[in-house]
Amino acid sequence: MNQQRIHAFTSITTNYLPKARVLAASVKQLAPDIGFHLMLSDDPPPGFDLASEPFDSVITLGDLQIDNLEQWVFGHTVVELCTAVKGFAFQHLFDRLGAEKAFYFDPDMVVFSRLDELCRRLDEHAILLTPHQTAPEKTFESIIDNEFASLKHGVFNLGFLGARADGQGRAFIDWWAARLRDFCHDNTDRGLFTDQRWVDLAPCFFDDLEVMRDAGFNVATWNLTHRRVTGSLAGGVKVNDEDLGFYHFSGFDSGAQEAMLNKYGQDNPALIELRNWYLAECDKAGQAQLGKRPGKYAAFDDGTTISRAQRVLYREREDLRKVFPDPFCTAPQHHCYRDWYQVNAAEPSVSGVLTVKPDVAFSVVLQDFIAYAERRVAGARRLRGWRKSVAGAVLRAGAGLARKVLV
Repeated sequence: MNQQRIHAFTSITTNYLPKARVLAASVKQLAPDIGFHLMLSDDPPPGFDLASEPFDSVITLGDLQIDNLEQWVFGHTVVELCTAVKGFAFQHLFDRLGAEKAFYFDPDMVVFSRLDELCRRLDEHAILLTPHQTAPEKTFESIIDNEFASLKHGVFNLGFLGARADGQGRAFIDWWAARLRDFCHDNTDRGLFTDQRWVDLAPCFFDDLEVMRDAGFNVATWNLTHRRVTGSLAGGVKVNDEDLGFYHFSGFDSGAQEAMLNKYGQDNPALIELRNWYLAECDKAGQAQLGKRPGKYAAFDDGTTISRAQRVLYREREDLRKVFPDPFCTAPQHHCYRDWYQVNAAEPSVSGVLTVKPDVAFSVVLQDFIAYAERRVAGARRLRGWRKSVAGAVLRAGAGLARKVLV
């Protein structure tokens, strides 16, 4: 096995750097020749020195092939952004670094063993996926906690993904990256949950794919009802008598991991040891210093926090993107999206979904929309300077398009 043509990466903002360090160190300990890369959608922290880190390179947003980057980034929350870049990062590993096989691991994972087995499996299949559940739940409560969550958030946990650079592996990555370019959003009303729900379709589109049902891979609180974890870190951890491959410490920052562990594994000494060990490793990697650090793209350039509603409206309105090409800018001499939003769109608007009764004609809906837009623009016209020009642009782009449809 030529490990030099095998690469792995994780995707973070800087507050997740401690976890990424723990993950990268675990991979390097098992396979020093595998390249491990940090996809960083943020500025690195002060004093960051790649030479002293367990990463072979840092991939930045500027390294990816994404048009209108600032506008695209603005339309995503932190979680959406870190998942949306994953397909592009795979392409970067394939095209720029010559990877023949590539793996993605969530930053809150640790690889304990069986990395060589994952590499061999990519000889047999072009795509490797791990499902959230591999057996039916048996209690009402666990059905709600686990199976309902899979229906809402995706059958497969995209905290892990393996793909080859050829054949269906590359075809899958290119398809997935294209979907994430436009539709990597946390919007379950539309059937979307970041990068995961898309991959529910993967077994329909690609047959050179393995659904890995091994008990030792991607162990997490959502599958503990069917995975018996035994042993110790010193003597080796087993899962249903298999060696533990990698564990997913998902939900640490929110408290969900501790709550679900108390629910499904509170009397298991092996699980408690794993949790305590991971907390200690993250502390050594800088969790206290970096864990609450705000990301570069969490705020406008004056430090004002960007709301989800502001992001959704901007990404769904082409006219706004044309008028405000730099949405982060708040300089008074420029057209400023933040100020426009405060005047024109202060009412709650976060879903971006227009719901219409099925018995209402589409032309009626458009007429109502035109009337609404014209009322809003009439008010905006009373404002001075740039507000007047922006209002005209909004009216021409929105109402003009609607009238074309009516005709």
